[in-house]
Amino acid sequence: MITIDKRFFCQPRPDFCGNTRSGISKKSGKDWRKKICQALLWRLLNRSNTFKVIIMNNIKNDNKLETMPLRKLIINLALPSVTAQLINVLYNIVDRIYIGKIPEVGLTALTGLGVSLPIITLISAFAAFVGMGGAPLAAIELGKNDKSKAEEILNSGFILLIIFSVTLTLFFMIFKTPLLYKFGASENTISYAEDYLNIYLIGTIFVQTALGLNPFISCQGNARTAMISVLIGAILNIVLDYVFIFIFRLGIKGAALATITSQGVSAIWVLRFLMSKKSLIQIKRANFKLKLFAAKKIMTLGISPFIMQSTESFIIIILNSGLKKYGNDFYVGSLTVMQSVMQLIVIPIQGVTQGVQPIISYNFGSGNHGRIRKTFKTILFFSLTATMISGIIVILFPKLFAKIFTNDENLINIIDSYLPIFICGMCTFGVQMACQATFIGLGQAKISLFMAILRKILLLIPLALILPIFLGVSGVYLAEPIADFTAATVTGTIFFFSFEKILKKSLSI
Repeated sequence: MITIDKRFFCQPRPDFCGNTRSGISKKSGKDWRKKICQALLWRLLNRSNTFKVIIMNNIKNDNKLETMPLRKLIINLALPSVTAQLINVLYNIVDRIYIGKIPEVGLTALTGLGVSLPIITLISAFAAFVGMGGAPLAAIELGKNDKSKAEEILNSGFILLIIFSVTLTLFFMIFKTPLLYKFGASENTISYAEDYLNIYLIGTIFVQTALGLNPFISCQGNARTAMISVLIGAILNIVLDYVFIFIFRLGIKGAALATITSQGVSAIWVLRFLMSKKSLIQIKRANFKLKLFAAKKIMTLGISPFIMQSTESFIIIILNSGLKKYGNDFYVGSLTVMQSVMQLIVIPIQGVTQGVQPIISYNFGSGNHGRIRKTFKTILFFSLTATMISGIIVILFPKLFAKIFTNDENLINIIDSYLPIFICGMCTFGVQMACQATFIGLGQAKISLFMAILRKILLLIPLALILPIFLGVSGVYLAEPIADFTAATVTGTIFFFSFEKILKKSLSI
């Protein structure tokens, strides 16, 4: 495809759209032959609809992802994304805070919610499968000025989300009860877990759409619009949680109803934007087809974030089972709180890495490698600093975080003893987050997949099974920091030796 640099034409004159366009550069005045060639070329392009589109796309896509000062751009993209992720943390955690505060049954209900988290997490993982797999690919195609391929990826991704939603809803509606018992539910907690999931599963399509399509808004550089979609749902969820749980006295059922209602509103917001002319890439009836090639690319790149999130389900299952076997329901309930605290650390930082990913993807597509290097250094510094400071604060004040979720003294004492151990590996986890986000932004599916498998499947799950044999319930908590530190060290080493090779290889393609 031929592309024309808009700087060739710098003097205004009427264009084919009736607006002003640029003329021949004054700097070329000394070379009359160049002036004639440019003038003839412009006349030729003026008669070609194809070249008109290319020029307009070049002008349109010479955007902030490529030209804005990097620090300002990172702040513009990361701040809304971090805000959105913080709101998303509240989205998930407010449920747990409210449920834990329900009079008389709060602890049991909170534990019931905890054993249902593997299913909830797996549903979110399928949304990440499409969103985190498709959005970087769409950004890369936009960087190449290929809007049609970017739209094929978007529309194919939406169809995949619909397929996943129907399949997951039917499967878990049928098999949820036996699965919940395997996930660590007891006779005391099973009814609360079932009550929550019976309602939550009805809204699977809303969850998939809101979470899975929102990254396609961010990848265009519209981080604020993506933030608003999360903000709308989160605020509504916080309000409805209180109304349904405490005013209407619906208990844990009210928490589930508030969640799917707010996710439904977010989904409508996202779809409305992606179908509008405000979006660079759009969901259209004419393109609403599942392109197998596009779907394959989405799933190839999306497998890494999918494994990162879906294995979280298996980890919760393993940890819950170990805590139930070597402890009791109090220990199972403590894990729900500890993982909530971990989310408070990890998810906002993910907001930075996800917000910055479009810069990496776009500039990788356009070949601006210097900008990619500077971007990576920035997110590495931020991620590592943030995880270290956050981890130290939690280690020093575990009881303070415990009291946010529960008033039960037994549960608070368990969290006070084990939360510092559970969270200490987070101090170095910023390295893995920055490196893996960069690899995903560069479209490196295989390396991202290995990194996802390393921490959770190769390290955390075996450690969570082996250590309790020798250390009892303490071994369950200790598995997390050992896996986090080891994964960060290995990931940083791999990135150090492969990053420049990937950039050089792209120049030869």
